[in-house]
Amino acid sequence: MARRLASDLTLSAMNRRNFLKSAGAAAILPAFAPAFAQTPGGSANNRINVGVIGMGWQGPSNTKAFLELEDCQVVAVCDIDDKHRAAAIKMINDRYGNEDCKGYHDYRELLARPDIDAVMIAVPDHWHEIIATEAARRGKDIYGEKPLGHTIAEQQSIVRAVKDNGIIWQMGSWQRSVPMFHKAAEIVRNGMIGDVTHVEIGLPGGNPDFDKLKPATYADFAAKGLPERSFETILPSSKEWDLLVTAPPPELDYEMWVGPSKMEPYMRVRSHKTWRWNYNTGGGQLLDWIGHHCDIAHWGLGFDESGPSEVEGGGELPPRTAVWNSAPKYRFELKYPRGITMTIAGDYPDIKTGVKWIGTKGWVWVDREKFDASNPAWKVGKYLPREDRKIKLYTSASHQQNFLDCIKSRQRTVTPVEIGHHSAIPGHLCWIAMQTGRKIRWDVQTEKILGDAEARKLMTREYRGPWKMS
Repeated sequence: MARRLASDLTLSAMNRRNFLKSAGAAAILPAFAPAFAQTPGGSANNRINVGVIGMGWQGPSNTKAFLELEDCQVVAVCDIDDKHRAAAIKMINDRYGNEDCKGYHDYRELLARPDIDAVMIAVPDHWHEIIATEAARRGKDIYGEKPLGHTIAEQQSIVRAVKDNGIIWQMGSWQRSVPMFHKAAEIVRNGMIGDVTHVEIGLPGGNPDFDKLKPATYADFAAKGLPERSFETILPSSKEWDLLVTAPPPELDYEMWVGPSKMEPYMRVRSHKTWRWNYNTGGGQLLDWIGHHCDIAHWGLGFDESGPSEVEGGGELPPRTAVWNSAPKYRFELKYPRGITMTIAGDYPDIKTGVKWIGTKGWVWVDREKFDASNPAWKVGKYLPREDRKIKLYTSASHQQNFLDCIKSRQRTVTPVEIGHHSAIPGHLCWIAMQTGRKIRWDVQTEKILGDAEARKLMTREYRGPWKMS
């Protein structure tokens, strides 16, 4: 019966997909249907039904973008924090002026709905593989946050699931839909800086207190006669550790939140926005940002489905058992095809945040809201002039709209799953080099670490039962 149900759900999803594709191909797009005209539980026209999973931080931002687009309807929300879920449902229903959006505690219940065409997934890194592969098997097109997976093996699993099920994937690497990054990459791809010799990728450093919890935490320490200490130095069995460990808040299903990762005591300072600074659930600034700036670097180099052959370097690693154990400072050197070298660094003043390509005839550098180049003429204009665009890169003016358009056309998005995979691999390899303290040699074709069995084990991780990697 379960197998038949899964088959029926997939068939239903495929029927809706074919309908949407046909409507898009015929360029027959109905006028915006008012919220009150929508049929509960389904679309009144060919608008794409979207479910959103994960509403802690990036999820609400992505959802707000979808709410502004007329050819989709957000119909379902899933979050294991009751407050986050309730806030998201209110935001969505207020926007549409109805109460059609439904809430779910378990992502599997949302994915079981045959009327949902696509999902937005914005959960902590350690959940990416399980939810994404299940969504793919259910026939849902996916807008997924970066990095693609918590490990290289998880990313490989997601890529297979997406390909095997014919899923449209949009990586949340939205910089490809920003004209400034597009122009910079096209300048490089069109040989205007000559042959590229070196690339600098500057990522953020530190482990920021996004939730602004340190003042209250240090006040608690002072009340107990304890000095202020960085979270990177607080270890188990210390008085500071014991003060940070509390019962999870009643609105959070902490058992589910930890999911496939190792069970650890609940601490407010490493949940929600600060889970990134604990390698049990996140990847630090390195993995949080690699899917943005390395993605753009690869775009300019034409290495969307390529990667480095060697990676070496390190960082200032806190003890593995520290409250925050991700490296706040790091630097790596990578070797790429065509003799190109790359520096990836966080919190090094000589490497500016953003992407800088250096060639035999000049250079270009881009960061969010910033652009510079060796040739002042390149700074003029939103996009590269038409006469200079011998090689034309994929142009997307809206990351979410591009996703919806591709759902209807069944064409590749500006950041499909393979690109998200290869953009993040350098970050994973840098992390492995930092953990082992050794140079890592990588075979791009077989996607294996060469000559280092210990390092190869770090391409995956153990799952806590009953969860399993697909």
